[in-house]
Amino acid sequence: MPKKAVEVDAGGVPVTISNPDKVYFPERGYTKLQVVEYFLAVADGALRGIYNRPMVLKRFVNGVTEEPFFQKRAPDKRPSHVQTAHITFPSGRTADLAVADETADLIWTVNLGCVDLNPWPVRAHDVDHPDELRIDLDPTPEADFAMVRECALVVRDVLDEYGYEGYPKTSGSRGIHINVRIEPKWEFGDVRRSVLAVGREVEKRAPSLATTKWWKEERHGIFIDYNQNARDRTVASAYSVRPLPDARVSWPLTWDEVADVDPSAFTIETVPALFAKRGDAHAAIDDKQHSLQPLLDLVARHESDGMGEAPYPPQFPKAAGEPRRVQPSKRKKD
Repeated sequence: MPKKAVEVDAGGVPVTISNPDKVYFPERGYTKLQVVEYFLAVADGALRGIYNRPMVLKRFVNGVTEEPFFQKRAPDKRPSHVQTAHITFPSGRTADLAVADETADLIWTVNLGCVDLNPWPVRAHDVDHPDELRIDLDPTPEADFAMVRECALVVRDVLDEYGYEGYPKTSGSRGIHINVRIEPKWEFGDVRRSVLAVGREVEKRAPSLATTKWWKEERHGIFIDYNQNARDRTVASAYSVRPLPDARVSWPLTWDEVADVDPSAFTIETVPALFAKRGDAHAAIDDKQHSLQPLLDLVARHESDGMGEAPYPPQFPKAAGEPRRVQPSKRKKD
């Protein structure tokens, strides 16, 4: 019979864990309670990535071997300590999303089956102006992780040149994410175009390695996914557990660690001890917010050189200056 619910201490607040012995990672036998215990061990770091941010609830209610469902609206029945933020989707529809600002909120979220945390790049008090710029290095099928590491270091060089401090982490899957704190003064479209500009600079310096081509048939090497900065797009935050057989974790890195990092080394078994030993490599990420202006100036220079807008995902409204959303192979046939 399933084990009865248990109560855990989440930062001084009791949180009930339902079905604690449900197996979430069958290959390793990790249960829901073990995932909860992992998040309790790294709560300070995990909260830093989601603190006061609206979250999409990506719920693996039957473990990671089954497809999750995405719950954007916060459940009506939720603890009083879980607040919400009112956001607007690209379609114009609105919803109240759950917000985490304490350990109890985090653990409540995990109890819903959210091993993979997906916050918006905004804070609850200002949901229309991102304070985080996200560079997602997504390898194409033929690329290996050595190429991802190499690309990340080129990104660092570009960010350094324009005066930005980036914070890298393993994605927990095949890629690397680099986050930059920015002043919350600009719209989603400005942030997205700025990441596209960074990607194009990386592409210019390492053309055989990196690409910003949106259509898969045109990509090679490492795709710099600028559209992860569009409104309503989310990226797994630091310390998220990814739905892989070994319960791999998105692990924050220092730049010195990037060149040799092995993402398979970071799982819910290994990370608590690593976190206890060295703390959070991104502990200082909130200490400085950068102006977006240097990258917007770069966008303007790109436009004067003929490098304008790039495609949005299909569910987004058409943007001014955006090229046709038609695969190149089909466009040629037309």
